[in-house]
Amino acid sequence: MASNQVLGNYKRSEKVKKILFVLAVTAVLAGCKTKEPLYYHGQYNAVVYNYFKSDDMTVSEQVEILEELINTAKAKNKNIAPGVHAHLGMLYFELGNANLGLEHFNIETELFPESKQYIDFLVNSAKGKS
Repeated sequence: MASNQVLGNYKRSEKVKKILFVLAVTAVLAGCKTKEPLYYHGQYNAVVYNYFKSDDMTVSEQVEILEELINTAKAKNKNIAPGVHAHLGMLYFELGNANLGLEHFNIETELFPESKQYIDFLVNSAKGKS
């Protein structure tokens, strides 16, 4: 009888070990799940690169890409990356459309209040050019 108890305790402890092992593996695998990015960037990096380093893309083409990026972010219910509206505002000022430029500067400061000082600087600079 004592040997049956020992055998029963052994089998239970093996079950407990297996359950603990499965729980540990599950916890480790759950920790490996990648997080969604906080902001949607789309092709923003390529547009910024082209703006500063390349003549391959016109200002109008850059505006079109950024507008599409914003629409895609909205359609996917994603937050637009910081700087996208500010950059688009600068591009609109370059095209001579101050109203749309100011609109995007205002959107940038609404979405990212910490950018207000920089946006104010851009607005003053843009007004000086127009």
